[in-house]
Amino acid sequence: MKIFELIVIGFGLAMDAFAVAVCKGLSMEEMDYKNALVTGGFFGGFQALMPFVGYILCIQFSVYIKALDHWIAFILLFIIGIKKIKESRDNSCPMSEEAFSLKNMLVLSIATSIDALAIGITFALLKVNIYMAVTIIGIITFSTSCIGVKLGYDLGCKFKSKAEVLGGLILIVVGTKILLEHLGIMG
Repeated sequence: MKIFELIVIGFGLAMDAFAVAVCKGLSMEEMDYKNALVTGGFFGGFQALMPFVGYILCIQFSVYIKALDHWIAFILLFIIGIKKIKESRDNSCPMSEEAFSLKNMLVLSIATSIDALAIGITFALLKVNIYMAVTIIGIITFSTSCIGVKLGYDLGCKFKSKAEVLGGLILIVVGTKILLEHLGIMG
């Protein structure tokens, strides 16, 4: 997988975290850059950790799934993409006073990075350089989350659904490309 594809996947994965970061920005009475950095750190860290965990798990069981790897990659990316598009219809941005508490940040970090676990499985099947992949994903998610907090503070929740649709479409396109390349339809 080329670096450009990893960057595209990174942005696709980061959209959930971006949407939640926008909601976090909504909860602030005044802009606090420390909270933006904390949000980016949590979301970026978990988005980088989860593909690594998925990668390691897949390597342990690769003997059993080698013949179906391209189909698994396609199906996982397609399902995650559809899920993101469906989630875009939920326009709520609920936030409490404890929007930046440790418990809240851990729960949201895990929730927004579950998809990245499945991507890690895909990376193992495609023999992607996992260290480069998780670095790219982590940096992109960190950056977009920090920006999301600021945008949420400045503009409100307008971008949440658009970000999730874009993320979903990106993952579907990448999954379809993987399948078409394996089938020899696209080179």
